[in-house]
Amino acid sequence: MQRVSRLTRELSLLATEPPPGITCWQNGQLDDLRAQILGGVDTPYEKGIFNLEIIVPERYPFEPPKIRFLTPIYHPNIDSAGRICLDVLKLPPKGAWRPSLNISTLLTSIQLLMAEPNPDDPLMANISSEYKYNKQLFLLNAREWTEKYAGQ
Repeated sequence: MQRVSRLTRELSLLATEPPPGITCWQNGQLDDLRAQILGGVDTPYEKGIFNLEIIVPERYPFEPPKIRFLTPIYHPNIDSAGRICLDVLKLPPKGAWRPSLNISTLLTSIQLLMAEPNPDDPLMANISSEYKYNKQLFLLNAREWTEKYAGQ
């Protein structure tokens, strides 16, 4: 019951006061959500619309939601299946998830990760080394993928 009332409250807040560039809604059931993140200005993802899937576990908020990109994205911390390497999406001791965090916070963290990749904790080693050692090529590839997969 606590999970349902908390999710209902979070979704209501996301609908009335969404973080800039982020929308989130129910996809049928309460524990199956979808979100869209707009690529940030002055990033290679600018003008892109990225769709995400959010699966809320039974033990939420004591367990983090499972979030993945449905839109392909060229990024060192996001793999080809859309999985995201981000500490707040994992339980301690390896992760930083806390029950005080919420879906809005997670989506904002993902938006921040898109703008500021962490090449030292990559899911995609080849993209990470490109980001570190050939930034121009990385930016070119990321922009191409954004136009191809996330363009309106």
